[in-house]
Amino acid sequence: FARAAAFGAEALLPATTFARGALRTTEGRALFAGMAAHATLDLRTPMTTGYGLMLAALAHLVGWPLVRGGSQVLADAMVAELRSLGGEAVTGHRVRRLAELDASTVVLDVSPRAFLAMADLPPGYRRSLGRFRPAPGVFKLDWALDGPVPWRDPAVARAGTVHLGGTLEEIALSEAEVAAGRHSPRPYVLLVQPYAADPTRGGHTLYAYCHVPNGSSVDMTDTIESQIERYAPGFRDRVLARHTMGPAELEALNPNLVGGDIGGGLASLHQFFKRPVWSPAPWRTPLPGVFLCSASTPPGPGVHGMGGWQAARLATRPAADRGRL
Repeated sequence: FARAAAFGAEALLPATTFARGALRTTEGRALFAGMAAHATLDLRTPMTTGYGLMLAALAHLVGWPLVRGGSQVLADAMVAELRSLGGEAVTGHRVRRLAELDASTVVLDVSPRAFLAMADLPPGYRRSLGRFRPAPGVFKLDWALDGPVPWRDPAVARAGTVHLGGTLEEIALSEAEVAAGRHSPRPYVLLVQPYAADPTRGGHTLYAYCHVPNGSSVDMTDTIESQIERYAPGFRDRVLARHTMGPAELEALNPNLVGGDIGGGLASLHQFFKRPVWSPAPWRTPLPGVFLCSASTPPGPGVHGMGGWQAARLATRPAADRGRL
């Protein structure tokens, strides 16, 4: 219990405070800043240390896995499991109103904004959902390359996930700019080179993104590629083709990515507890048999499925017990 309490106290600290106090080297602080910046928050704000510590622990314990054969393989496996249990997957149909769903129990993987549009909700609950804030968005690039990225440091070629941003101070400045509604000229870039972990697919593909103000329409292609060139001179010469997606394109692809927000809402201290409303069971809605399970519910974003698990746990209880924890 004492160790858990100590972890909780440190997790509440701003990442910049923790890094300067607990880590002695410039390299260690930069490493931690890259992990903490996954929070898409100003690293001077409370609780950003928690995100960095969690990702560092996962990296040491199980690594950050990539799906062999691409992420479609994971989706296919999940659909196959659903069908084996008698379920059916329907795609290509956008549900605009809850009345379209003829079911006694509905579990919705949607944003608060989408839920507001599709359901007739009590005024107080509507106001709470309306106050839910999105996080900054992202600008994403995908590349086809004629060879591996020419990293100045060859060790980087072995990493599936790479954080580009320089020192703790540089990364913190980049994230502070975005939090203030500006575009960083030297952004923190999250880059993935799948071929480093999964050579079975052949060729060299790459993707990366940087944080931008929510709903931004600024093309960050040159800015991101310049940041990569900083650490891999000659990178642009390897590019065979590129595909860009700004916040508008990402939201068109997936309406849950409101304004390009890939985390389901701002992961601030306030919204950590109000996700998306103040409640001991926020997956339950005021509508009988209707539950929320998206990243806008606890425990928030990540490839863990816990929002769905919690919603399913409530949904499968007898109706008389659904109000209890």
